Parts: sequence; structure tokens; C-alpha cells
Amino acid sequence: MAELTQTPKAAGKSLTDYLKTPWAVIAVILALVALLDPGNWVNVVSFALRALAHTGQYILFAVLLLAYLKATGAETMVARAFEGRETRMIFLAALFGGLAPFCSCEVIPFIAGLLALGAPLSAVMAFWLSSPLIDPPTLLITAGALGWPFAVGKAVAAVALGLFGGFAVRFAMRRGAFARPLRRYESAGCCGCGPKQNEKPVWTFWQVPERRARFRAEFVQNALFLLKWMAFAYVLEALLVSYVPADLIARAVGGEGVVPIVIAAFVGMPAYLNSYVAPPLLAGLMEQGMSAGAAMSFMIAGAVSSIPAMAAVWSLVKPRVFAAYLGLGISGAIAAGILFQML
Repeated sequence: MAELTQTPKAAGKSLTDYLKTPWAVIAVILALVALLDPGNWVNVVSFALRALAHTGQYILFAVLLLAYLKATGAETMVARAFEGRETRMIFLAALFGGLAPFCSCEVIPFIAGLLALGAPLSAVMAFWLSSPLIDPPTLLITAGALGWPFAVGKAVAAVALGLFGGFAVRFAMRRGAFARPLRRYESAGCCGCGPKQNEKPVWTFWQVPERRARFRAEFVQNALFLLKWMAFAYVLEALLVSYVPADLIARAVGGEGVVPIVIAAFVGMPAYLNSYVAPPLLAGLMEQGMSAGAAMSFMIAGAVSSIPAMAAVWSLVKPRVFAAYLGLGISGAIAAGILFQML
């Protein structure tokens, strides 16, 4: 049974243990901002709180669903639903990812829930890579700022990147890689008290005391895990938005040829540049000489991930999965940029 928490439960924690938590790092960061730039402290805190509140609805839904499925025993049905249908699920995940209005941070609660329920990493990776890239509002905003060819190119690249990532992970899994993607695999309840593979779900779980206890344990444990890491991610995002101007980052990837496209991917991924701000900014930079391929590479890499999203993902999955996620995102962004430049 998968669990999202990273550390096993213990009888108590020392002060040193608490100082190593994301909450302590958040406190240190905010204290430094208050000390070094007191006039911007309110802006940093309010930005992080607004972003966390917006994502909180997705966290709540994902955690409630996960706790319900585990309390009822229905996660075995989810696992069986993916058996023998991996290829179809990769295609569906890549296509539906283009309709999901999630950024690279908002998609993480759903990725956590899918992996915890035993969904194949290949299908999860397809959704993971395609979802932050495009959605209907972003498509219209991109078309308005950069034209329909660019918008359609980005939409095609989103689905193609999802398929590329899904089948690449599927190929690796066939050879024994990524067998257990989450960092910890423990039940929130007692050892051996989870549902058996052939056990029928109990949909009215609240009528059974043991299942009510399991629901509470799963909800609290997973909610606290996601909350602390998403809070940390959005504090980092607030720092990036406040102290690293987006136009300064984008100006570093000007020029023609393949090299600027590659640089654009590596600069765009750690930067924070959401899909609503990026199109008009890149439109201005393209008028000043930035190539269309570099703009596409920068936009895709920046949407797939960022430093805030990387921090949350690192806490969730094992290093090999983390490296695959970044590698697929970078390589896909470069390939999309080169192809778009050629076409």
C-alpha cells in the first residue's frame, strides 16, 4: 500500500528533527526576507498564501478521494482497472492532460494520489508531462499573443510530450526500472489491516469503526504531507517572482540556431513563468529577435516544471523517477523547439 509521507511515524521528534522540516525552512526564508527586504515581506507572504489557497482545492479533492478509496478498499479496483490497458491509458492520459487546467505545481496532488493508488507510472507520466502545458484558456491566450500556428504547435507538443514520456517510461519499466516510484510504501493503518486484493469495497465505510479510523489517518497524514511541501514550493515561487524578473530570464535565450533552443529549455525549466504571462512576454522578445524555436522550447520547459514544482516532486518520488521527469521534460522541450523552428 502506498503512502505519501516520507518518514515513518515515531513516538516523538527532537528539536533537530523539526528544524529539518519544510516548515522550518519556510520560517527561515520569511525571516530573511523580513530582515533584508522588509518592504516586500507582505508581498511574498500574500503571494504564497494566495497560490496555496488556489491549489488547496485540488489538494483537498485529491486527499479526500485518496482517503475514501483506501477506507472503502476501492483502491484495488483502481489497480485492476489499469491491468492490460497500459497503452490505452497512456494515450488517454496524454489527451486528457491537454484539457486539465493544472500548472506544474497544481498537478502534483493528483500525481501523488494516482501513484499511491497503484496507477502505472507510464500513464501517470503521460498526464504529468502534458497537463501543465496547455488547456483551453491557455490555448486562446497563446493564440492571441503569438498566433494560432504557435498555439496549435504548443498543443500538439503537449500531447506528443505526454506520449513520449509515457512510452519511454513504459519501455524502461519493461526492463525493471521504476518498480516503486514513491519514496515510502507503508500503510497509514496497522500492518496487514488494509484491503485484500479480492476483498469487495465497503462504500459506506463510515459504518465500520476500523474503516473510519483508516479514513482519518489517511486524510490527515497525506494532507499534512502535501500541504507542507506545496507551501514550501509556493514560498520559493514567491521569491522567484519577486527577485528574478521573467523578462531578464527570457532575454538570456535570444539568438538563432539550435544552441539558443537548448539553452532556452535549461533556462526555462527552473524559472517560474506561468502559461498566462509567458505568451505576451515571448511575443515581445520574438519581435526583438528571439527565434520561434527558442520561444517554444522555453515555454514548454517552463510549463513542465520549475524550482517550486521540483521541490515538491523531489519529496514525493524516488531520485530515478525525479531524474526521468526532468530529463523527459528537457529533451521534449528541445525536440519541440527544433521541430517548430524547422516547420
